[in-house]
Parts: sequence; structure tokens; C-alpha cells
Amino acid sequence: MRIRLDIAYDGTHFRGWARQTELRTVQGTLEDALALVLGTRPTAEAAVATAQPRLVVAGRTDAGVHATGQVAHLDVDPEVIASLGRSRPRNGTGLDVLAQRVRGVLGKYADVTVRGISAAPDGFDARFSAVWRRYAYRIADSTAGYDPLERARTTTVNARLDEAAMDAAARSLIGLHDFAAYCRPREGATTIRTLLEFDWRRDAEGVLVANVRADAFCHSMVRALVGACVAVGRGRLSVEDAAALRDAGERTSAFPVLAARGLTLMEVGYPADELLASRADVTRARRDED
Repeated sequence: MRIRLDIAYDGTHFRGWARQTELRTVQGTLEDALALVLGTRPTAEAAVATAQPRLVVAGRTDAGVHATGQVAHLDVDPEVIASLGRSRPRNGTGLDVLAQRVRGVLGKYADVTVRGISAAPDGFDARFSAVWRRYAYRIADSTAGYDPLERARTTTVNARLDEAAMDAAARSLIGLHDFAAYCRPREGATTIRTLLEFDWRRDAEGVLVANVRADAFCHSMVRALVGACVAVGRGRLSVEDAAALRDAGERTSAFPVLAARGLTLMEVGYPADELLASRADVTRARRDED
């Protein structure tokens, strides 16, 4: 059976999502916890690599990036899940027990947690069924001031930023475009994306918060988009420059790519259950064409 995992993490001390040899990553930490609970962790006496849990994730976040709404899926033996429910019937279903035990392995004050585990609908693929991803980016400028309690998830800019100009620049970038100027290039991969929402506001503490939603993002795209808006907010670029640089289609040093610490994956959107499989097929075909 396929299960859906809803995941949150503080990315500060992780080297990104993807498992890496001898480096602490979100995927590696979660898969090791799942292996312990499901009884598939390799030992010195017997390696069971084929049974090791392998998570498929909606979006591979970079080192230092956080998430409150990450989604992954995992294929498991339904009998194993059923046996978990039978072992602790008062604790809910087998999936409830699985989530509780994984959280127990991760620890009481872990920097990653599984918020919930549920049976995935037919055709669900955490990565390929997704129709959009939403990120937030937090900036404390001199108007907001520095809050040491928020330092792990907020980037500090030592200037007074013009949020109205930043918001106007952000909104000018919305639509289907080639975002090569805002992406780190990867051989053979397209940089054409549909930016569905991009806007700025100040929260109750005066922190600037970007809302960025797109069908997908290429590498470093959000942090580059935010960097261009900060350059506009500082008066180093005009509002019109943001779209002009995009349309030029080339990477530029006109704006910085901001730090990962301010970036959080907030939410992943999926279509209605009956459209999950067809969406996954379309996305896979598009990636194969790339």
C-alpha cells in the first residue's frame, strides 16, 4: 500500500532533503526512523537493502531550508501496518501507531517530525501528482529589527526596505515565463515555470514575508526572486528591472541570491483524487522531454 507522510522540519542543521553518504539530511533521518519502526533497518549480520524505506518527496529542499508542509509517499507492506494497529489498538489505526512510533524515534524536541500519516488515494505520487508548491520567505529589515528568537528562519537585511516597491516588482513576475535569469542552470532541464502568486506583506512584528507559489521551482529560484525584490526595495533596481532581467534570460550579478535560512516550504497542492494519476503521467512525460 502507498502512504502519504506530512512532514515539518527546521532545516538549520540538515544538509538538505536528499540522502547523502555521511551527511545528516532530512530524508536520511526519516528513512532511518521508519526502518527502525518497520523492522527493516540493516544489521551487521543481514543487510536488507531491498526492504529499506525509500521516500519520494514533493520537493527536494536545499541545505538550511525549512518546511511546515512537506509531503512524501512511501510504499509499505499492508500487513506490517495492520500488525502495528493490532499491537496498540487503543492508539488508533496502524498508520496512527506508525506516526507515533516514528515521532518517538526522532525524539521529543526533534528538528524534524511527521505530522501525520494517511493512506494515499489511488494514483497519488507525492512528487509527480503535485500541481503547485508554496514557499514563504522572511526578511527582518531595519524597520522590523533583529529578533534572536527568529534568527533560524529569518534573513536580516541591514537597510530599510520599501515593501510597496518590492510587492510591485514581485507581482510583475507572475505568469508563464522562462526564469533562466532566476535559476541555477542544470544541463538538459527546462527553466520555464508558471509563477502563480508572488507578493510581499509585513506581519504583525514588521517582518517582511514573501508568498511565492508556482507549479514548480528550479534550483535557487525562490531565493533569487527574493534577492531581486530586495534590490528593488533598497533602490538598487527599479520595479521594471525585475521583469526586464527575467526577459533577458541570463543569470546576472545585479541582485544577490539570499540565504536559505529565510525560506520555508509551506504547502503542496494536489488535484482531486480522480485526477492524481493523470497529473502524475503528464508531469513524468514532461520531465522525460526535458
